[in-house]
Amino acid sequence: MAAAPKPTKGPKRRTKEAPSIMQDRKECYLTGATHNLHRHEVYFGRGQRQKALEWGCWVYLRGDWHNQSNKGVHFNKELDDRLKQEIQKRFMELYGFEKFVEVFGKNYV
Repeated sequence: MAAAPKPTKGPKRRTKEAPSIMQDRKECYLTGATHNLHRHEVYFGRGQRQKALEWGCWVYLRGDWHNQSNKGVHFNKELDDRLKQEIQKRFMELYGFEKFVEVFGKNYV
């Protein structure tokens, strides 16, 4: 008896991604470098990554400032907090404080 065919998965649902609210060029947000760039989503708590992408809360970082060294944002709480504060301030300039709290549910400034 032949094995039953495996069910196929439907297409992945893509998250709507907005351009970065912090940058209009593809360069490291911290250094201005244009090589070895990683996109770093700045999200505000668990389960917020898709919201960060939808609202443009991300920046390009050079690999060592992202996750390829101990100074990278994934290992450096001070840098992580700084980026959250800067993104929140920019978000509030564009959409207001109330909208930030409505979308992300917390104040980081």
